[in-house]
Parts: sequence; C-alpha cells; structure tokens
Amino acid sequence: MNKPVTSTDLSDASPSGPRIALFVEDGSGDWHARRLRRAMEARGASVVTTTLSACAFDTSRPSGMDIPGFDGMLPDGAFVRSVSTGTLEQITFRLGILHALRESGVRVWNDARAIERCVDKSTATFLFQKAGLATPPTRVVETRVRAHAHLSADPRPFVLKPLFGSQGNGVRRAHTPDELPPPEAVGDVYYMQHYLRAPDATLFEDWRVFVCSGRVLSAMVRRGKTWITNVHQGAEPVAHAPCDEMSRMALVAAAAIGADYAGVDLIRDQSGQLMVLEINSNPAWKGLQSVTSADIADVLASDFLAAVSKAVV
Repeated sequence: MNKPVTSTDLSDASPSGPRIALFVEDGSGDWHARRLRRAMEARGASVVTTTLSACAFDTSRPSGMDIPGFDGMLPDGAFVRSVSTGTLEQITFRLGILHALRESGVRVWNDARAIERCVDKSTATFLFQKAGLATPPTRVVETRVRAHAHLSADPRPFVLKPLFGSQGNGVRRAHTPDELPPPEAVGDVYYMQHYLRAPDATLFEDWRVFVCSGRVLSAMVRRGKTWITNVHQGAEPVAHAPCDEMSRMALVAAAAIGADYAGVDLIRDQSGQLMVLEINSNPAWKGLQSVTSADIADVLASDFLAAVSKAVV
C-alpha cells in the first residue's frame, strides 16, 4: 500500500524529540509550512507533513485514529496550517479529527474550537462584542428577503462578506439593497457590515497584528490600491509598531476566540475609532515577514514546541 507524502516517516525516526503532525493544504506544504517544519526540526522535533484529509478514524488502532506517519499512535503535537476546502461533510470530518486529537491529550495549534470560531465570521464578531471590543455595526441573517429588509431601513453603504472566506475573496461593497447577491452565491446567509470609510476616501489602509502565545509578535499596515486591503489582493505591507490600544485589542480578540496564534485585523472608522474587523486562525505571514525583523516561523515553532512539552509532561 502506498504511503502518503510526508517530510518524515516517524516509524523510522528517533523518539528523542517531540513527534509533530503538521497539517497542510497538500502533501508537501506551502512556503509557511516549509519554514515551520525547518524551525521545528532545528529544535529536535520529528515532523510529519500531511493533510487532515489523509487521516482516518479507525477503531482497530490503539488510538482510535490513523494519522499518516504515526503507525496508529498519536503525535505529541499537531500544528494546523490548513483544514483545506471541501464539502460540509469533509470539513466536519477534518475538524472532528482535530477535536479527537485534543480530547486525546494532543496539543493542537490552533485547535478545532478556535478554527471554527474564526472561520465563522458571525461567531467571531459576536465573541468580540461579548469581550467588549468595538466592531463595525454588523448584522447576519438567513435569506435575501431578510437581508433586503434590513438594508432598506439603513441607507448607508455596506460590505457583504462570505461567512466562510479569507484573503478578501468574495468581499463586495454595495450601496442599495438591490445589489445583494443571489442566495446561492452566499449560501443564503448574508453577513453585512457598515462601510466605514468616507465616500471620497483615497487612502485605504488597515492593520494586521500578529499575536502568538498571549503577546504581540509583529504588525504591519496594509495599504491597498482599492478599499480591499488584503495583501493577497495586491495591498502593500508596511512596517508598523502598534500602539498600546492596538496591541490590547488584538490580544483580547485572540483570547476571546481561544487562539494560540492569530492574525487580527483592525480598522479605524471615519471618526478615528479603532475597531476589530476580523481574525484569522491560520494566518499567512509572507507579507508581514517582508517588513519585520522577527523570524515569525521560528517564534511560532519555539512557542508551539514549548506548549507541546508542557502538555506531554
């Protein structure tokens, strides 16, 4: 039987260091995963790079699971770079694997609970409000009829975001309720936020604050050519030293979600009030790395392995 693609097969590896599962989009991993793996291996960890889709629940295994490269046993830790896209059933299964790992005593970064809260923008926004953080006025409803009724009562421009999405994909701005997309384009769930910038604004920027282990690791300004400021969409990353308020809000946001590490997006409204816009439990940091002196992968690896060590003990 063919084995899945891995960077290391732990059945032949030395057991001296922690045994780590690094879950990625595909079998080889992206730029971020490769840097993480190197940083972990430099600290003595044995790392299997694999995917959640390659895992299995298996009652014939001692652990009840089959994680590629672990011969039916469990890793000491699991670092999640990607859950990957899929059907509702596939995503539920993959998150179930992460839940099971956590319930089995494996230290998971970020665990399924944090990922679920971040991926679902409506839950994340609710938790921000519960934590006392300012957010853009937001309403999330099912059906286009209810969304249309809400927007008809409020003439301000709004931003519509897919409930599940990242990197600015599928985000759109509209001025009238008639510009709402059809139900099938958004899964018949409408996440609506007030558009915060002035109608004549020409400067489009917000802030990404990278949080790890309860501290701010680094931050940047994201300066967009358009109102969408994701680096993936062409925005320019600019080095930035966050003020105390930015740092506090980012740390509270990550704590509200329960994230071990996260990218927290902040924005100012027309009056200058700082607000939490979004949070990402699997943040990319290639753009941030280009404008910071911190070795982000190295710090992530160090903090993660320290958490694994505490869990194992």
